[in-house]
Amino acid sequence: MIDRTINAMTVDVEEYFQVSAFEQHVPFDSWSRVPSRVEASMDRILALFELAGVRATFFTVGWVAERHPAMVRRIVDGGHELASHGMNHVRVIHQDRPTFAQDIRRSKAVLEDIGGQAIRGYRAASYSIGASNIWALDELADAGFSYSSSIYPGSHDAYGMPEASRFAFRAAGGRLLEIPVTTASVGGRRLPCAGGGFFRLYPYAMTRRLLRRVNQHDGESALFYFHPWEIDPAQPRVPNLSAKTRFRHYVNIHRVEARLQRLLRDFNWDRMDRVFDIDDMHPVDSGATA
Repeated sequence: MIDRTINAMTVDVEEYFQVSAFEQHVPFDSWSRVPSRVEASMDRILALFELAGVRATFFTVGWVAERHPAMVRRIVDGGHELASHGMNHVRVIHQDRPTFAQDIRRSKAVLEDIGGQAIRGYRAASYSIGASNIWALDELADAGFSYSSSIYPGSHDAYGMPEASRFAFRAAGGRLLEIPVTTASVGGRRLPCAGGGFFRLYPYAMTRRLLRRVNQHDGESALFYFHPWEIDPAQPRVPNLSAKTRFRHYVNIHRVEARLQRLLRDFNWDRMDRVFDIDDMHPVDSGATA
């Protein structure tokens, strides 16, 4: 039987040097002097999606949008959803509440001005919303966002909220839908299968198997994410990285584009705002359930 579940395809639009693991190696005040590579990768991604007939959501860093407005307009003109990835890709754990509130409003305004469409979605840098700063979801609702995709419902050495629901839940008094990054439940463990570094690390067959488990066993739509720099094997190598950071960033980058082509064929994909019930309002749910 053909599985007709529609999943959400998403791209975190950032430069290779803006990843959280490089914070100490490529400081913010040097960004404007580092050669940009995001636009060429984005053109390849948009072409891949167009060929596959896929529409996606692009969580875009405001700093990037300001410097590549024509790229942002190509996203919108292609029928894709534009969403916020913060202004300067600063993790929420490094922001106090007033600073976060200012950041999300500024990024929303910048993207709406350039893209000409309402910005309804937000994704925190490195999934950095969790139990210690769950107030961020209230701030997002206050700023006019309809949904967030900012929680990893598992354990990771850099982020995670293992007590969170694996699937979408209402937060901020029912005003915001939080859509956690997808995990598959196998043997009582939550295995990440939504993309990023694990898409590069796992054999492709394992990613496909886990996503099908979410669709068929759980009966839920999955969300997938990747970054433009993950299809750019020629990107400059950042020096003085630890072995772990170097491995995580560069492992199997040369395989990603071919794997994406298979992924686009093997599953049905659409934008976040069309896959999930963004406007279906329910009472608040803490999301702290399996």
